[in-house]
Amino acid sequence: MPVNRDAASHRPVHVHLVDGTYELFRHYYAVPKEPNDLGLEIGATRGVITSMIGLLESGATHVGVATDHVIESFRNELWPDYKDGSGIEPELYAQFGILEDALEALGVTVWAMERYEADDALAAAARLAAADETVSQVLICTPDKDLAQCVRGKRVVQVDRRRRATIDEEGVIAKFGVPPRSIPDWLALVGDSADGYPGVPGWGAKSAATVLQRYEKLDAIPSYAASWEVAVRGAQRLADNLRTNREQALLFRHLATLAEDAPVGSDWRDWEWTGPKPGFVEMCERLVAADLPARVVALERRTVGQTDRDAHL
Repeated sequence: MPVNRDAASHRPVHVHLVDGTYELFRHYYAVPKEPNDLGLEIGATRGVITSMIGLLESGATHVGVATDHVIESFRNELWPDYKDGSGIEPELYAQFGILEDALEALGVTVWAMERYEADDALAAAARLAAADETVSQVLICTPDKDLAQCVRGKRVVQVDRRRRATIDEEGVIAKFGVPPRSIPDWLALVGDSADGYPGVPGWGAKSAATVLQRYEKLDAIPSYAASWEVAVRGAQRLADNLRTNREQALLFRHLATLAEDAPVGSDWRDWEWTGPKPGFVEMCERLVAADLPARVVALERRTVGQTDRDAHL
């Protein structure tokens, strides 16, 4: 049954944006391996779907899940050593498509990225939702440090669902030593081994934070340490290395900067969960998850019932 948006419009809206690729990796290494009747490993996918149902049961209404439909993105064209699909276990890689199908069957909005990455979709969706004043809060559900650049005050926050930790803008500063707007510059200096770029030689988390606290952006850091208005150990070496590798550092910043123009649609209201698709029961059979349909039916009834009550207020 479709949800009456006008009736529910007065309720505070929290938009949940989930990193599906991270969730799949997390569950793959956390749950027992269990192939279905066709011999396909589906344990991680079942774990993610169960987790998404739990998120909906906790009260989430507008949910979007971003996945890396393919691992490589436009960034691989810019930096050959950028992360790719090599090294991913076949049983995990085979579940990427299964997860997308299962999420769609559940009725959750899915952004399966090809040219862009899942992180780009999350950034684009966060920007879109936060631009509407009727959205109370945007919760980006991933511990990925790249997404810290999207945090805005307490309005757009980052959530680590596994640790049950929420990070607002003050939390980003406490964790990295710089505000969200400087996160791409911080990553450019420090590097990101998970994404495959090394940063600038000699620069570490502390030195990068200290210098960026004063200058905010790579472009503003003076080329010579004698001109620095901040005290940092080994300043001469750091300045020399940055000057020598400045062009590469700017490339790394570009790699670290999330593309807020990734395709996620134009209306966050389209991400509202209104119930599963007709093929959900069959998908649960494929996932060996006979308990999930009853939970979703109960959840759908509760959601529709809440909307009906709102309509009479």
